[in-house]
Amino acid sequence: MRTDDFWAVIDRATADRPGSPDEVAKRATAELVGRDPDEIVAWGRHLDKVMNASGKEDLWAAAYLINGGCSEDGFDNFRGWLIANGRDVVARAVREPDSLADLPAVRAAAATGAVFEAEEVLGIAEAAHREATGGDLPPSETPRTRPDPAMLWDFDNEEEMQKRLPRLSALFLEPPD
Repeated sequence: MRTDDFWAVIDRATADRPGSPDEVAKRATAELVGRDPDEIVAWGRHLDKVMNASGKEDLWAAAYLINGGCSEDGFDNFRGWLIANGRDVVARAVREPDSLADLPAVRAAAATGAVFEAEEVLGIAEAAHREATGGDLPPSETPRTRPDPAMLWDFDNEEEMQKRLPRLSALFLEPPD
């Protein structure tokens, strides 16, 4: 499956701005169910590639700031939320995690405390494959990866956050007294 084909499924699932990543996941799953099982598997493999490409330390730090903390599973689910926002958002966030400060939902979260996670997006291929075939998605040859938590810089170090992610820090960290 080509990259464009993978993102076309997400684009169609977000065509009229559904209210939630759960709705994006339902729409994408419904589209994939009608395809050949090999295409569903290929879509899932491409999702693994997107997850691996987005498994960056500074993106995890951005998720930590935005969500008020972020576990390993939380980081995966945050990237699911990013995917539900489309190719451009993911590409920009991977290149420059601090660019997430430009998203209206993220800016609003600074006041509301909203948390951005979408585990259901990560299960699109599995759900579609199960519905289409009655069986589980074959195991991936390249498991999803993320940085080793023991090797991360200290996300509670506000000075480091301000240096690496100045725009998000301005939104989510309390100004010094």
